[in-house]
Amino acid sequence: MPYDSVYSEKRPPGTLRTAWRKFYSDAPAMVGLYGCAGLALLCIFGGWIAPYGIDQQFLGYQLLPPSWSRYGEVSFFLGTDDLGRDVLSRLLSGAAPTVGGAFIVTLAATLCGLVLGVVAGATHGLRSAVLNHILDTLLSIPSLLLAIIVVAFAGPHLSHAMFAVWLALLPRIVRSVYSMVHDELEKEYVIAARLDGATTLNILWFAILPNITAGLVTEITRALSMAILDIAALGFLDLGAQLPSPEWGAMLGDALELIYVAPWTVMLPGAAITLSVLLVNLLGDGIRRAIIAGGE
Repeated sequence: MPYDSVYSEKRPPGTLRTAWRKFYSDAPAMVGLYGCAGLALLCIFGGWIAPYGIDQQFLGYQLLPPSWSRYGEVSFFLGTDDLGRDVLSRLLSGAAPTVGGAFIVTLAATLCGLVLGVVAGATHGLRSAVLNHILDTLLSIPSLLLAIIVVAFAGPHLSHAMFAVWLALLPRIVRSVYSMVHDELEKEYVIAARLDGATTLNILWFAILPNITAGLVTEITRALSMAILDIAALGFLDLGAQLPSPEWGAMLGDALELIYVAPWTVMLPGAAITLSVLLVNLLGDGIRRAIIAGGE
């Protein structure tokens, strides 16, 4: 009986599938993904799953060490501070103002910076030169110093600290997007697209933005890490979230004098900040490598 012996051609995987396979096979990237997902859940539900209130004090249990210590208790898993407040409850509730606030600031700075950077990168001549010098001048000021100056005028508050960090991150994102767009516009495939009659908007949307995605992910990751550190630093300096807020930087600054008496009150908020920044960087690097692999 006759039969068809022609084999069907195997279709190569698409860009998204290739990128996902690369990302899924990258162990550090998956650690960053699951860790950042856990941080997001803590930002939303941390205050609800905390065993005690952030201001609830337990007389007679001041400076109780963590539960694995000989003098610790299971009911206070990570110990208590000098006022008898549960450290675990404050750490869980502090994820929202620290990591959640940094995410909101980074998202706002990315959206504004992407629009301004694309518009600036598409311009030429005197306007482009003036904008380039303005951005270089703003970048010469350290982000934390700029945030401190803004908070010094506005007053110490978490919302003021978030605005100050947004203002400090915006020039960096604009400058990065501006440089990437400006460099891509000088390449030969853009010139060929212009000769074919493509408009500037089509070139930006279908050619420029896909090619700067990897660099944009790197910049967003760096901005989110800086936002977490800056919000925590302002809280540590008593210029951001005010006590009794459980913001990790404020907790760190409040417990600094107890570093020799109760080191867990200092080490645990510091470890939370460090771990958050590490997870964000792992996720960002994994996404960047996956995008590059998908593009190849």
